[in-house]
Amino acid sequence: MGIHGVLNLNKPPKLTSRQAVDRVKRILDVKKAGHGGTLDPDATGVLLICLGDGTKLFEALQAGTKEYEGTLILGVTTDTLDANGQIIKTADTSQITADQIRSACQQFVGEIEQMPPMFSAVKHKGKPLYKLARRGIEVERRSRRIFIESIELLLCNIPEVRFRVVCSKGTYIRVLAADIGTALGCGAHLSELTRTRSGVFKIEGAHTLDSLKRTPEFAREAVTPIDAVDDMLHRQLH
Repeated sequence: MGIHGVLNLNKPPKLTSRQAVDRVKRILDVKKAGHGGTLDPDATGVLLICLGDGTKLFEALQAGTKEYEGTLILGVTTDTLDANGQIIKTADTSQITADQIRSACQQFVGEIEQMPPMFSAVKHKGKPLYKLARRGIEVERRSRRIFIESIELLLCNIPEVRFRVVCSKGTYIRVLAADIGTALGCGAHLSELTRTRSGVFKIEGAHTLDSLKRTPEFAREAVTPIDAVDDMLHRQLH
């Protein structure tokens, strides 16, 4: 009997979403698997991995509301919009207040247009944008309509700002962080990010790669069966 269902993985940093899927495939010895929504390599948290016939749930899982907690650094702009990039601009942040930051964040709550970053997996003529960006090539992109349900400040220790975002699929938190910095007039980049929820799955119920290696039985039991996921999705809609 094969394994069919969804694994809620707490993805570690320094691993692409594809690499995380490949590791789960090896641990569980499954041939067919994919993820329901990409996380940047340095981001951690909820990565939903569909196994076997669970791959039929891709679209339903990707459509779910996402929740993130992250840290942005004000006054430092990078070319990748995160801590991996080259610093392209710095600015003084000594006059910025927490109230100004809250006000800037509120500008992005609701339905907004967001431009995908060049350092992303979005494709242009069949090629991922990040491959072009690495060669110093910038191409015209189409903005996407997304929905930001809420932005909450968790800690304000300027230039470091910790925040929580609830948003629709397709939202780039790196872009949001940079846009908040632009609105404040000082620039910013995302230094750390964790996805704490994807639809009906929360980080509290996520499994680590190390925990899956304990025993084959534990790894199999960590997978939520398709029927159970269907029930969870149905309850979410009603």
